[in-house]
Amino acid sequence: MAFTDLSIASAATIQPILEIAEQAGITKDALELYGNFKAKINVDQLPPVQKLGQVVLVTAISPTPAGEGKSTVTVGLADAFKQLKESVAVALREPSLGPVMGVKGGATGGGFAQVLPMEDINLHFTGDIHAITSANNALAALIDNHLHQNNVLNIDPRRITWKRVLDMNDRALRQVTIGLGGPGQGIPRQDGFDITVASEIMAVLCLATSLPDLKERLAQMVIGYTYDREPVTVRDLEAEGALTLLLKEAFKPNLVQTIEGTPAIIHGGPFANIAHGCNSLIATNTARRVADIVVTEAGFGADLGAEKFMHIKSRKGDFNPDAVVIVATVRALKMHGGVAKDQLKEANADAVKRGMVNLAKHVDTIQQFGIEPVVALNRFAGDSEEELATVLEWAQQQGVAIALTEVWEKGGQGGLVLAKLVKQELQRPKNFQLLYKEEDSIEDKLRTIVQKVYGGADIQLSDLAQKQLVELKKFGWDSLPICMAKTQYSLSDQPKLLGRPKGFTITIREIMPKLGAGFLVCLTGDIMTMPGLPKKPAALSMDVTESGQAVGLF
Repeated sequence: MAFTDLSIASAATIQPILEIAEQAGITKDALELYGNFKAKINVDQLPPVQKLGQVVLVTAISPTPAGEGKSTVTVGLADAFKQLKESVAVALREPSLGPVMGVKGGATGGGFAQVLPMEDINLHFTGDIHAITSANNALAALIDNHLHQNNVLNIDPRRITWKRVLDMNDRALRQVTIGLGGPGQGIPRQDGFDITVASEIMAVLCLATSLPDLKERLAQMVIGYTYDREPVTVRDLEAEGALTLLLKEAFKPNLVQTIEGTPAIIHGGPFANIAHGCNSLIATNTARRVADIVVTEAGFGADLGAEKFMHIKSRKGDFNPDAVVIVATVRALKMHGGVAKDQLKEANADAVKRGMVNLAKHVDTIQQFGIEPVVALNRFAGDSEEELATVLEWAQQQGVAIALTEVWEKGGQGGLVLAKLVKQELQRPKNFQLLYKEEDSIEDKLRTIVQKVYGGADIQLSDLAQKQLVELKKFGWDSLPICMAKTQYSLSDQPKLLGRPKGFTITIREIMPKLGAGFLVCLTGDIMTMPGLPKKPAALSMDVTESGQAVGLF
C-alpha cells in the first residue's frame, strides 16, 4: 500500500504536549491545553531571555501544479537540526479551509516531515481562523447597523470598503447585494466576500506585538469613506474593544509538534498572493525565545512571501532572517522549462536546464537583500539522476550552496546535509539590506519590487489606481510598505508566463490602504481575494469512518 500524508500521520507516535513544552522550556503555567496534543502559549508567562534565536526563512521558486514541498522542507529541516542536537523550533502558518477543501491542500508538511496532529491542524485547529471570521463579520454587521441607525458618521454606503469574509473558496459570494426586503432589513447596497485569510484582521493579528498593540491596530483600520470622502475608521465606530475581545484567545500562538517531536508553533495564516504570507510575528518571536534556531516559511516563491517577509514582517518585527533556503524541484523546473504537467514523468534534463532561469532569479532576489541563499533540491521519486545532476552542476558553477533533500521519505535524516549548509550560513556575517525605504514614493516602491524582485521593466497604473494614489498622498498614507497581490505562478502578473520572463510591465489595477496592518495592498492582474473551487475539489474525496477517523485528507 502506498504511503499517504494522512496514513503516515495517523501511524505516528504523538507525545503529550506537556512533554514538548518541557523540552522547549515552556512551563505548564504558560500553557492553555486544548486536549493532550495542542496548547496555546501565554507569552506573558514565559521567562525573559538574554538572546533571541536566529531565524531561518524557507522560501521557494515560483510554484507550479507539480509541487515544491516548501512546508515539508521547512519541517524536515527543523527535524534535521534536532538530529544535530541543536535547540530548534519550527514556526508555520495555519491552514485555511479554502485550499484544504479545494486543490492546494493543507499546510502541515508531508510524508515523514509533518506537524501533528495533522488532521486537527488542517481542519478547525484551535479556532483561530473562525475567531477572525467572527471579528471581521461583527465589524461588517456594526457598519450596516450604523447605516440603519441614522448614520451619524455620514458614511457613504457606496464607498464602504470593508467586506464580509468566509474561510472557504466560494466564488458566488464575490459580489452580493444586501439589505433587500424593505426598511426593516437595513440599507440596500452592494457588498462582497473575501476569504478569511485575506481579511485585514488576519494581517493585523499577524503583525501585532501585544494585546494593546492589537487593539490599536484594529482601531486604525479604514472601513470606508464619508459623503465628504473622508476616511472612516474602526475607532470612529468605537468597535475596537469588541473586536479585541473576540480575538484575545486567537492572539495566543499555538504549540504542537513534528513527527520527530520538534516543537512547532503554528499561528496566523495570510495568503502570500493576496496578503503578506507569513505566520504571526508573535509566534516567530515566541519561537525565538524558546529555541536557538527558528525555521519558518513564507508563502509561495521568493517574489511573494520572501519579499514581504523582508519588507513587511522584518521591518515591523525589527529583525532580519539569518539564513534563507530556496526550495526547488526537478518537476517544477521542467514545467518552467516548457514541459506540460502530464509529461513530467518523462526524464528531460534539457527542460530542467531551460527552467533553471526561474531558480536563478529567486537566488538573485535573495542575494539583493544581502543574504547568500541555500538551495534545497527537494527530491521526488521519479527524478532521474541526470536531471538532479543538471541542477547540482548549475549550483556548483554559480557558487550557490545546494543540498539534495529527501525529508518526505526520510524525515530529518533526509535533511542533514541541508541543515549543515544552513548552519554554516548562520555563522557567517550578514550585510542585510531592504530594497526600498518607507519614505520612497509609492511609484518608486512599486517600480523597485517589479524591477529588482520580479525582473520586469516597469509599472502601469490603471485610472482607478491613479485616482487612489492622489487620495493616499492626501491622507499621508503613501509612506507605508507595499503588499503586492499577484499571481504566484509567474514572476509577472500573467499566470501562464513561466520561467524568467523579461521586459514585462506589471499593471496595478487598485491600491487599498490597510492602516491597521500598516501596508498598502496593490492588486495586479486578475488576482482575486475570494478564490473559487476547482472542477473536482479535494473535498469530494474526503470522508470519515464510523470510528471518527478522517479519510482522504491528502
